[in-house]
Amino acid sequence: MTAAATPDSVHRARAAITRHIRLVEDFPSPGIAFKDLTPVLADPDGLDAVVAALAEYCAGADLIAGIDARGFLVGGAIARELGVGVVAVRKGGKLPPPVIGVDYQLEYGSARLEVPAAGITLRGRSVAVVDDVLATGGTLIATGKLLAEAGARVHGLSVIMELDGMGGREAVAAGLGADVPVHNLCGG
Repeated sequence: MTAAATPDSVHRARAAITRHIRLVEDFPSPGIAFKDLTPVLADPDGLDAVVAALAEYCAGADLIAGIDARGFLVGGAIARELGVGVVAVRKGGKLPPPVIGVDYQLEYGSARLEVPAAGITLRGRSVAVVDDVLATGGTLIATGKLLAEAGARVHGLSVIMELDGMGGREAVAAGLGADVPVHNLCGG
């Protein structure tokens, strides 16, 4: 079971996010206000605050899985903070074979995620998943299923921001089970 982040660490992370987040109107398409978290992560205090709070949610996991690509940025830092390893959940075709992969549907098409099938033992290990944003939940569901197929147990799912009104949390509960904890540092 995942740990709870302390109110102080979450407050510090939320303050950093509020201070540094950049809104980009009409990106990636008209009518969308994109919430760019890269300035938060580029600020040393912002990165530290986000990593510290997410690490509290991930405490107790054997490995951290960072999802391609922004999940890599925080995943490695969280793993270092906790003294555990990190595994990259990559987009299809980016890892050398053999791989374990899962195809999944996106709102605009389909995609594939993969993890190494050799060199990293996932079977029987508790893996905390981290990413930047939870929107519709498709990528987190696919990652959870991918890790389960590799024999790992999903410790929990943690994101920096959960987008309001997208149904991601509900979709994750339906796709992976209501017992898989989902954590976010802020809504948006």
